[in-house]
Amino acid sequence: MDCNCEFNQATKCSIIFIIGMIILTTIVLIVILSNQNQQKDILTAIAVQGDNTQQGTTTIKFSQNDIVVGNALTHEEGSDAITINETGIYQISYQLFGIKEGAGSFNFNAVLSANDVPIDSTFNDGPVLEDLVNNRITLTSTVILRLNSGDTLKLLGVSIEDIEYQKARIDIEKID
Repeated sequence: MDCNCEFNQATKCSIIFIIGMIILTTIVLIVILSNQNQQKDILTAIAVQGDNTQQGTTTIKFSQNDIVVGNALTHEEGSDAITINETGIYQISYQLFGIKEGAGSFNFNAVLSANDVPIDSTFNDGPVLEDLVNNRITLTSTVILRLNSGDTLKLLGVSIEDIEYQKARIDIEKID
C-alpha cells in the first residue's frame, strides 16, 4: 500500500510540473509575440557640408539616410522634406551646425515646420555672439509632436545673417 501511495504522489508531482511548464511556455510565447508586433519606425537623416549652400533662413536638405526602419516615415535623399506616412506621436531630435566667416554679430535659430507652417513650440533660439572671428555653434533640440499621415516635416535654419549650415542631423522615432 505504501508503494501505491508513493506512486500516486510522484504522478501528482509530475502532472503539476508539466502543467507549470505549459503555463510558463505560454506566458513566454505571449510576451515574445507581443514584442514582435511592436515594430519600430525610425528615420535618421544627415546633412553634410555642401548640402545647404543657401545662407540665412532656409530649409535644411539631408543628403544621406543613415537609418530607415519601418514605413511610418520616408525621406528622399537630397530633399528637405520628411513625409509622415502614419498618424501618431513622434519623438524628433536634431542638431544644426552653423558658421559665419569673419567678425560681427552672429545668431541663428532653428524651428520645425509641418506642411510648411513653422511650429512655434519647437522654436530653438540660439545665442547672439558679437565680434568673434570664428562664429560657429550647434543648436540641438528634442521634441515630441503629434503628426498626421500626409504631413511633411522640415527643419529650418532661421537667421538674417549670412550663416552657412554645414552639418545637420535629424532623428525621428514613432513612439505611439
